[in-house]
Amino acid sequence: MATGVTANRAELIAIANSVASEKMIDKAIVIEAMEDAIQRAARTRYGQEMDIRAKLDASNGDLRLWRVVEVVEEVDDLYKQVDVAGAQKLQAGAKVGDYLVDPLPPIEFGRIQAQAAKQTIFQKVRDAERERQYEEFKDRAGEIITGVVKRVEFGHVVVDLGRAEGVIRRDAQIPREVVRVNDRIRSLILKVVRENRGPQIFLSRAHPDFMKKLFAQEVPEIYDGIIEIKAAARDPGSRAKIGVISHDSSIDPVGACVGMKGSRVQAVVQEMQGEKIDIIPWSPDIATFVVNALQPANVSRVIIDEEEERIEVVVPDDMLSLAIGRRGQNVRLASQLTAKAIDIMTETDSSEKRQLDFVTRTEMFQNELDVDETLAQLLVAEGFTEMEEVAYVELDELAGIEGFDDELASELQNRAAEAIDRREQANREARQALGVEDALADLPHLTEAMLVTLGKAGIRTLDDLADLATDELIEKKRAEPRRRNEDAPKRPEHKGGVLGQYGLTEEQGNEIIMAARAHWFDEEPAADEPAADESAAEESAGEESDA
Repeated sequence: MATGVTANRAELIAIANSVASEKMIDKAIVIEAMEDAIQRAARTRYGQEMDIRAKLDASNGDLRLWRVVEVVEEVDDLYKQVDVAGAQKLQAGAKVGDYLVDPLPPIEFGRIQAQAAKQTIFQKVRDAERERQYEEFKDRAGEIITGVVKRVEFGHVVVDLGRAEGVIRRDAQIPREVVRVNDRIRSLILKVVRENRGPQIFLSRAHPDFMKKLFAQEVPEIYDGIIEIKAAARDPGSRAKIGVISHDSSIDPVGACVGMKGSRVQAVVQEMQGEKIDIIPWSPDIATFVVNALQPANVSRVIIDEEEERIEVVVPDDMLSLAIGRRGQNVRLASQLTAKAIDIMTETDSSEKRQLDFVTRTEMFQNELDVDETLAQLLVAEGFTEMEEVAYVELDELAGIEGFDDELASELQNRAAEAIDRREQANREARQALGVEDALADLPHLTEAMLVTLGKAGIRTLDDLADLATDELIEKKRAEPRRRNEDAPKRPEHKGGVLGQYGLTEEQGNEIIMAARAHWFDEEPAADEPAADESAAEESAGEESDA
């Protein structure tokens, strides 16, 4: 037997107010959920096919229920339509196209209807709560937030943030940090992702930005923008480096971050579970910044390779282990801090390398230019490394070398040009012997030496080259660090692109690939060609029939 509604009007409004306040959502959303639940119950009572509407007054709890019908000439749907004669009984003067409201008596909720209504309201409220959580946290990525550890699942820490829950994944935690349920914990909001089950709030204590934000809380000068953290690198739980700069010449950035008797930096260190922090003055000069980043090791010389984006650092022989650090930690953090690949060499290794390069280049100039060893050594000592540099440098610059004159400089340039021509001819013959098509030689940016390299890699036709991606053509081989721990796992060899050794840019690689693919598009028939062929065939058939 059906029973009446268990809550009166005042109780309905009280329930709506209570739910809205508890879940911190708009009261109108709760009222809308109640109306939707009542509509569903009414359709169960009067028929699912009917268009039934419900309206709950948010101020006094007054509930109205009605059915909407459309006035039509010929009725196709008895539940949603009515003819003109029937419409006149509901509302005088009704005409075709009008929508009429047919009031319905209040319904009584049985146990099943009440349970269905309850589920509908709960679902609507849950959806609204999830949306509220997402809107609240979506723009807070990069902030530090404090929460309470709720539980630990499979190594991931679930944190109660008050109005939502966040998760610190295993790889975002500080290694060896012990976290217990009900502990208060600070973390960085890494990102907020909208999902069907509610927003996923990912937190981190291992991200470098977490350290930056902690310093901003402890150092007022950073918060005010007087001191800026330009770069940060971390080995979570072990060591970290930050590069700072002061926009006020009267304030020492390192001293301000350290604080009186180290009070400021110690507060950050304690929050990061004893992680040692090196505070380094940042410099726009990359060489100076690298020297600072490798502290406490002393640096003898810095050599920057802008094309390779690598930095070669020379240190005294007794400073090698200190510069590299335990398991390569010091040089790795310095590399992350400067965003450059850093190679560490001792002075002995550097001297041997320079001597080997000097001998190699001297022999190359002796053989190619047919000069004696002394003259070749003079060219190398003046900084000439390639034959093209000798051939295309200004004549006055070459003649200005001590012991040279215009006649000798002109003769050297002529011999260098001849040597380049001989090298090109040798490469051309090697390319032809490999079977590389002449069409490849017409592509932009490709030299004969590059074509020989392509031929050795089995790329001999336009189609072979066109099938490559740009990365497969120009990507440089990843250089392994010069010194590595013998116990470290071996990385798979990175072969690089076919022409990676020639220093082609990505734009040049794209031009080469697109030029190689151009013949694909030239060979495609135009859209109107089939129609033209059919027309020609019809004309030919007509002429034969006339004959």
